[in-house]
Amino acid sequence: MKSTFIIKYLIGMLLSLMFITTLTAQATDTIKIGIAGAHSGDLASYGQPTVKAAQLVIKNINAAGGVAGRKVELIIEDDACKPEMATNVATKLVSAKVDAVIGHICSGATKAALRTYKDAGIIVISPSATSPELTFSGQYPNFFRTIAPDSAQAKLVADFTLQTLKLSKIVIIHDKGDYGKGFAEYAKKFIEGSGKAQVVLYEGVTPGAVDYSAIVQKIKYAGADAVIYGGYHPEAASIVQQMRKKGMKTAFISDDGVKDQTFIKVASSYAEGVYASGPKDTTKNPLAIAAIAEHRKTYGAEPGAFYLNAYAATQALLHAMNKAKSTEHNAVAKALRTYQADTPLGKIRFNKDGDAIGAGFSMYQVQKGVYVEIK
Repeated sequence: MKSTFIIKYLIGMLLSLMFITTLTAQATDTIKIGIAGAHSGDLASYGQPTVKAAQLVIKNINAAGGVAGRKVELIIEDDACKPEMATNVATKLVSAKVDAVIGHICSGATKAALRTYKDAGIIVISPSATSPELTFSGQYPNFFRTIAPDSAQAKLVADFTLQTLKLSKIVIIHDKGDYGKGFAEYAKKFIEGSGKAQVVLYEGVTPGAVDYSAIVQKIKYAGADAVIYGGYHPEAASIVQQMRKKGMKTAFISDDGVKDQTFIKVASSYAEGVYASGPKDTTKNPLAIAAIAEHRKTYGAEPGAFYLNAYAATQALLHAMNKAKSTEHNAVAKALRTYQADTPLGKIRFNKDGDAIGAGFSMYQVQKGVYVEIK
């Protein structure tokens, strides 16, 4: 009898210990969010604002008690906007058992990483990857974004070039990447389909080249009155500088890969007058005002490219997890498509393809050293 009592006592103690251990694990279990993007190299100015946005949102969420009582932690990985690095980053984040990913930043890197996340059942929300293929193809039901696709951006640029600037001899060049070439192809399609203009040159350039004088000469000989460029700011800055040094006044019009203060800094005075599309200006939204002020206070500087899109992406993701009371892929995806989240971009939710309803682009011009939205 005594030995039976001891056995029952020990079993009871073991069960109690297991229960306490389970509660402790639940209490300390965190939601892991991966942040993937260009945090070094020429395109770091696109990726670093996303890190800062996510850090600020999560600091506020954790201070308020977390998501469904669970604290959130970030796992930050740098892909330098290179597809081969993005694949490795995705593998590392999956191994770290992240519950979702904010990123990647560039379309090519995003595309390279998405299959890995899809196979692992991980939700991905990008603030800046605009390639239409990422949502239109239906291949990536785990992918969402808080920015409109390149098809919408290219249509805006084409309409602006033809209807506002009323230019008719167009050169279209791109950097041969998923993002730049995709944008350029759509712009070419819309311009040629308009019947109002002629594409006199369509060509790719090599990213990172020291000299772009060959393409600049082709633009000059083509007699173009506008250049539409698909790609990122390093190449755009070099091309614009070389054009202006040759006295060419040809209008230079580009995409949100160029709508960044780093472009203006690198191109210097030659940036003046350049046009670029970019996310709609929502800085008068009270939540945007607060998010920008928070950045200034914390980091002592103005936020960079896609900061508000990243802030909104982080808020929307955590809002969906809170609504779903889960971090499980299907539950979070359903919540992202069902519930509106209040963000600096306005109230957003996502359509069946993963695009944010209401997100769009505006045209901007460099005026006195800053990008100004053209109404």
